[in-house]
Amino acid sequence: MAPLAHTLALLAMAVGTMAIEVKPLDVARGTGGGDSCDKKPNWPALNRSEFQRNPLFAQTWVKAAAEWQRQGPPESPLSPEEVTAIMAYTTKDMFKEFNAAVRTAGRSPREYRDNFHFKTLHFLLSQALAKLRDAQNRKCQDFLRKVCGVQFKAKRGDTVLFGELASMSLNETTGNCSGKETLLRVYTCQGVDISFFSDNLQNWGVLIPPFELFEVTQVIETGDKAVIQLRSTGTYSINDHEDLPGDTTGDSLGGWPNPLGVWGHS
Repeated sequence: MAPLAHTLALLAMAVGTMAIEVKPLDVARGTGGGDSCDKKPNWPALNRSEFQRNPLFAQTWVKAAAEWQRQGPPESPLSPEEVTAIMAYTTKDMFKEFNAAVRTAGRSPREYRDNFHFKTLHFLLSQALAKLRDAQNRKCQDFLRKVCGVQFKAKRGDTVLFGELASMSLNETTGNCSGKETLLRVYTCQGVDISFFSDNLQNWGVLIPPFELFEVTQVIETGDKAVIQLRSTGTYSINDHEDLPGDTTGDSLGGWPNPLGVWGHS
């Protein structure tokens, strides 16, 4: 195991036994280009703090690192810790907690600095997605996502973003929802395929980063069902970066518009 991944695993194990205690599509405002600053976090201070404050992250990291060791490294441009971050994020409990925390952290730089305890995971996932986009030649592709129980509202011409990691299917969705339903047809230029990392990730398909902007190009509503077509137009820029204690990524989530909703894997 690489030194950083080994350090993370040891730190996580040290605290891993602690006890664990109709939506509108949001319109993006004040947008620009680029998604983050390019600074690395202060790993030792950040890791100690986050594993102590976030037992779920600590425990999930240990399990993901063990699974990475069991399977052997996939052929990819990612470091061991970046692969482990993807495997940790895609566990059932983690992606729900992480995305909920991202939605809250996006309210302000202060919220991110003081209360967002996934900075390590956020940084590693951001790095992993950027590397995979380059490796996959930054191709733009169409993907689908069916959301049951929710009928999103949007107007043609709106510019929207997800505000958190969103998973999209590589295959045509099947079956019907009972009740409200939204089918998203998404043309993304930032989404990356993670299905090749593990047999467990075959159904995950593509991850779209929180900062990709989309234009609503078509909306069809029939009763409780809606079909919304989105086309990538660029990325959302966070222009005011803060250096955070124990976190010098410059990757503050502050300034994002309100989140769209729950976009984890289902």
